[in-house]
Amino acid sequence: MSDEYARIKAKRHVAALKGFYIHLFVFICVNAGLIAINLATKTLWWAHWPLLGWGVGLLGHAIGVFSPFNLFGKDWEERKIRQHMAEQGHAPNPPKSAGSATDNRTS
Repeated sequence: MSDEYARIKAKRHVAALKGFYIHLFVFICVNAGLIAINLATKTLWWAHWPLLGWGVGLLGHAIGVFSPFNLFGKDWEERKIRQHMAEQGHAPNPPKSAGSATDNRTS
C-alpha cells in the first residue's frame, strides 16, 4: 500500500470518527433536553421512545465506524466500482502499491 493511499484511508477514518463523535454529542444534548422536558411537564414517561429509537441508529453508526469487519465500507465500495467498470469495458486504475514499477495511466 502506498503512502498516499494509506493517508487517504486514514483521512477517511478520521472523518468517520469525527462524524460519529458529532452524532454522539447531538444525541446526548437532544435526549437530555427531552428528558428534562418530560420531567418538567410531569406527564406520562415518553422520553424513552426517542432515546431508544435514536440509540439504535447511534449503535449502527458506532458499529460502522469502530467495527473491524466493515461489510459495506470504503474497501467494498472500491471493489464494486472496479468490478462495475470492468463489466462496462473500462480499465480502472488500481491503487498504486509502494515500489510499483508499472505505469497506471489511461489513454
